[in-house]
Amino acid sequence: MTLCNYNPFLSKNPIFSLPFHPTTKTQLPISSLCCSANPSPVPDPNPSTNSSNSDTNNGGGGPKKKLSDQSSWEAEDSEGSDYLYRLGKEADNMNIAVGARAGLVDDLFVGKFLGRDSDIVFDYRQKVTRSFQYLQGDYYIAPLFMDKVVCHIAKNYLAHLLNTKVPLILGIWGGKGQGKSFQTELIFQAMGVEPVIMSAGELESERAGEPGKLIRDRYRTASQVVRNQGKMSCLMINDIDAGLGRFGNTQMTVNNQIVVGTLMNLCDNPTRVSIGQDWRESDITNRIPIIVTGNDLSTIYAPLIRDGRMEKFYWQPNHEDIINIVHRMYEKDGMSRDEVVSIVDTFPNQALDFYGALRSRTYDRSISKWVEDIGGVQSLGDKLVKRRKNDNLPAFTPPKQTIEALLESGYSLLKEQQLIMETKLSKEYMKNMDD
Repeated sequence: MTLCNYNPFLSKNPIFSLPFHPTTKTQLPISSLCCSANPSPVPDPNPSTNSSNSDTNNGGGGPKKKLSDQSSWEAEDSEGSDYLYRLGKEADNMNIAVGARAGLVDDLFVGKFLGRDSDIVFDYRQKVTRSFQYLQGDYYIAPLFMDKVVCHIAKNYLAHLLNTKVPLILGIWGGKGQGKSFQTELIFQAMGVEPVIMSAGELESERAGEPGKLIRDRYRTASQVVRNQGKMSCLMINDIDAGLGRFGNTQMTVNNQIVVGTLMNLCDNPTRVSIGQDWRESDITNRIPIIVTGNDLSTIYAPLIRDGRMEKFYWQPNHEDIINIVHRMYEKDGMSRDEVVSIVDTFPNQALDFYGALRSRTYDRSISKWVEDIGGVQSLGDKLVKRRKNDNLPAFTPPKQTIEALLESGYSLLKEQQLIMETKLSKEYMKNMDD
């Protein structure tokens, strides 16, 4: 191997002296040295013949023959870069959305074992949205609650037409069990909104940065619903204070900071959302409104809940709202409005989920009788789990709702609440602490 660069050490060392010309006995100039381990190829005296051969087998070092002018394996973008390389560089994962799908690749490679569209992951990923098919029946929506949610969604979809600052996040907060999430879902169903719903449990992970990336990914998914399906969508995070709140001396994790920073960045730049790929000028995301629920927003990082980023709405249903909601809940059971008023007045200062628990508690006796009818607790597992596919379960007759049964269930629940507040088991375990 000959030398590539001039080195002063080599010029002064006789062992590493420069080579001499075999006839003139003079040192060769430095510029004549090559930097390749292989000798330089001998120039072809007939370049035209060699070029024709290189087009067929690429054996002479000429330009490689293209597979096709429309082949994506050799396509180049406007900047002259390889298209597939640029696609992989911009995204942090493979583009499986256009994977083994019929019509996009040769049918020989699609196969029929998994069906014509074998990209099961892509089909499952689209189920991240909520369609509310389980909400069957007629429910009552508080007018004040509906006006706030509808106004927030409408303002964000009209933000580019309004000459004012529109907060991206609506924070609905209030007491426990007041129907914040359920009322919001009823409004989504009435408006035809197909939202992306997250829980506070997804705001923490053993891997740093995953929750923040998940929020950005869900935000872009909601944007794709608007673009591809022509439906309104939004991002909803339930119980956000349980995932981001600071209670007592709890520590702030890296993921908490990243999630807060992600939400703040979404509020400031709602149309440019990165999920790890390189920026593209044409990558503009639709503005998607965000709705969060919580019990105490004061535990969240203050810059996130400032007025320019989050609009706050305190939800505390009044007496009339509670009666209307509970009456619509018991209307299919034949309960009159006067009976509902009597139940609400008997148990005042209770959350809405308390009156739903009354109806659930009345089913206990009927379920116990049904277990006895199918053979007792010993055969319960066989009937529920090990039964054959075509075997039907014994018929279950729901109980008839009466005001007496509901009041009895209400007093039982009220007694349990008082026992929890009054009984302190720590005093029983450490009685000597009082001495």
